[in-house]
Amino acid sequence: MPRYEFRCRACGDTFEVNRPMAQAGEPASCPAGHTDTVKLLSTIAVTGRGAGAAGAAPAPSGGGCCGGSCGC
Repeated sequence: MPRYEFRCRACGDTFEVNRPMAQAGEPASCPAGHTDTVKLLSTIAVTGRGAGAAGAAPAPSGGGCCGGSCGC
């Protein structure tokens, strides 16, 4: 279940709420009971099969200007 981060405008506390994506935009009360909260824009972490995993293509290297492939 996704986790959303909120900040209370009344006390300044930052807290997280686990809820379904369908309820992402609903307001949340802070742990102190205040209702004047704002949902924060959070970054996400994506994990999975990446570089180094069996069968994964190697990451490109070099290239770009002055990386050896442009002939500068």
